Amino acid sequence: MNRSTRRFPLTSRLPLFLGLCCALPLAAAANTAAANTPQPQHLPPHTTQHSSQHKASATHSPGSHSKSTTHAAAHSTAHATASNHGKTSKHKTVAKAPAVVRHYDTLPEVHSYVDTLVQKDGFNQDELLALFAKARFQPGVIKAILPPSSPRQKSWQAYRARFIEPVRIKAGLKFWDTYGDRLKEAEQRYGVPADIIAAIIGVETIYGRNTGTFETFSALTTLAFDYPPRADLFRRELEALLLLARDEGRSPLSYQGSYAGALGLPQFLPSSLRKWAVDFDGDHHIDLTNPVDAIGSVGRFLAEHGWETGAPIAVPVTVNEGPGIDTLIAEGIEPKRQANDLRAYGVQVGDAPNRPAALIDLATPDDDTEYRLGYRNFYVITRYNRSSFYASSVMDLAEALKAARSDRP
Repeated sequence: MNRSTRRFPLTSRLPLFLGLCCALPLAAAANTAAANTPQPQHLPPHTTQHSSQHKASATHSPGSHSKSTTHAAAHSTAHATASNHGKTSKHKTVAKAPAVVRHYDTLPEVHSYVDTLVQKDGFNQDELLALFAKARFQPGVIKAILPPSSPRQKSWQAYRARFIEPVRIKAGLKFWDTYGDRLKEAEQRYGVPADIIAAIIGVETIYGRNTGTFETFSALTTLAFDYPPRADLFRRELEALLLLARDEGRSPLSYQGSYAGALGLPQFLPSSLRKWAVDFDGDHHIDLTNPVDAIGSVGRFLAEHGWETGAPIAVPVTVNEGPGIDTLIAEGIEPKRQANDLRAYGVQVGDAPNRPAALIDLATPDDDTEYRLGYRNFYVITRYNRSSFYASSVMDLAEALKAARSDRP
C-alpha cells in the first residue's frame, strides 16, 4: 500500500539524540527559551542512529554549525540549580555545595597546551598562563554537554513545534521589517534565499534573543581540560578563540556565548567565525552580534558549502513500506541517487525534480513518519547543523515567514 508515513510502536524505536548541544542545537535546559534553541554548529553528536536525523549527525563536528543539540541552553540550567542551594525551610537547612576550583594555570596539560600555542602561533607564554589563571571551571557547561542519563525518544513533531510557533514567527517578521534590504542583498550576493538566512538566525537564537550568557574562554577551557570525550575539539576551538581575540585586538575574556563556545546571532564557533564570517555592513569590523554581519555570514557559509542557487531544497513524498525504504534511510542524507531512481525502492516521487536526492525520514514515536526528498541544498543546511530535524525546521520556518508576510494587508 502506498503511504506517505509509517507508524511504529513507541517501544520499537531506539532513543533519538539530536546531537551535542545549537548545536541546538545542543543538552539540558531550564527554561523554555533555552530549550527552544538548537545546538552549536559543527559539534559532533554523542550517538548516531539509523534514521536520517542521526545519519546527518554522524559526522557532525559544529560548525558550528556544529550543534545538533540546543545552542545556548545550559546557562539557565546552571542558574536554576544554583538558585536552589542555600535555601532554608522550617524543617531543615540545605547546605550550600562547595564551589569547584580549578587552577588551570597550574595543570601540566595546560602548560603543554600553552607551549604548543607559543610555538605554533607565536603567543606569549606568560600572557597565556595569566589568562588561564583567570579561567573559571563552569559546572553548568559540563552538566549541559553530558548526555541525559535517561534519554527520551526524540520526536519530529515536538522538535518542529519549538521553532514553528507564534513567538518566533512574530520576531522573524520584525527582523524582516528591519533588515529586509540586507537580507535581499545577501541573497543577491550569495545566491541563498533571504527566507532561509532569516530562518537560520531565527532557529539559532530567536533573532538575537538567546545568544548565551557563558564567558566563552572559561566555557571552552572547561570543555578542553575537563571533558575528555571532546577535549581535542574544544582545544582547537579554544585556540581559535585566542587567535580571534588577537585578530580583533580584544581580550579573550570579553566574549560571551553558548556553553559550547558558539557566538552571536548565528552561533558560530570561533573557528567558523574566523573562516566564514564577513563584514557585511562595511565598517571594517566583523561582529556577529550585529544583525547585518550575521546575515551576510550565514549567507556566505551556505554558499561556500555548495548552495545551488534556484535549486530545490526538499519535497514531501509518499513511500511503500518495505526493505527498500530502510536501505535508502541507511544510506544517509547526502544526495547520491537520481530522484526517479528511488521509485525502484518504493518511493512515490510524483513530479519531484529529477535531481540527486536522499530519502529523509522525520520520525515521531508512536505516530506517522514524514518523508521528504532532500536535495543538495537540504544537505548544505545540515553542514550548518548536522541534523535533518534542524534542516527541516529551517525549511518550515522559512515557509512560515514567507506566508506570514504575504498574509499582511
